[in-house]
Amino acid sequence: MTDETTTAPEAATQEQAAGPKFAIQRIYLKGLSFETPQGLEVFQKQWKPKVNQDLTTKTQKVSEGLFEVALRLTITVTGEDETIYLIEVEQAGLFAIEGMEGAQLAQVLNSTCPTMLLPYARETIDSILVKASFPPLMIPPINFDALFANAVQQAAAQAEAKAQQDQSAADSTH
Repeated sequence: MTDETTTAPEAATQEQAAGPKFAIQRIYLKGLSFETPQGLEVFQKQWKPKVNQDLTTKTQKVSEGLFEVALRLTITVTGEDETIYLIEVEQAGLFAIEGMEGAQLAQVLNSTCPTMLLPYARETIDSILVKASFPPLMIPPINFDALFANAVQQAAAQAEAKAQQDQSAADSTH
C-alpha cells in the first residue's frame, strides 16, 4: 500500500511533464511612435474624427521552445482628409511553449498570445493619447480566434484554388 502512495505522485509528475506547456516569460513594449502632423492647429479646429485601425502580428522562434510574438496596432485618426494623429504601438511577449506542434502551436501563437498582448497595447495607446491631450480611444476587444480561423480558411481556399489551377494547366498540356 505504501508503494502505491509513493509512486502515484511520481506518475502524476511524469504525466504533467509530458503534456503541453505554456508560460509567459516577459511582456514588453517593443516600439512606440506618435505623430501629430498639424501640431497646435489640431486643437484650434472642430473636427469629426475618422479612425482607421490596422493590426498585424509577427511571430519569431527565438530558440527551442521560446517564441517572440509581436502585436502591432497602428491607429490613424483623420479629419477632413488631414491626419490629426498617428500612433503605432508594437507590444511584444516572450513565450515558452513546449509539447505543441502544427495547428495547436499555430493557434497558440496567432490567437492566445496576441489576446494576452492586446490589453497592454490598448493601455499604452490610451495613456499616450491622454498625455497628448486627446480623448482615449477605448479600443474594443478583438477576437483573435475568429481572425485566425478566417485566415486558416482563406489559406485553405487559396491552396485549393491553386491546386485546381495547376491541375487545369497539367490537363491542357496533355
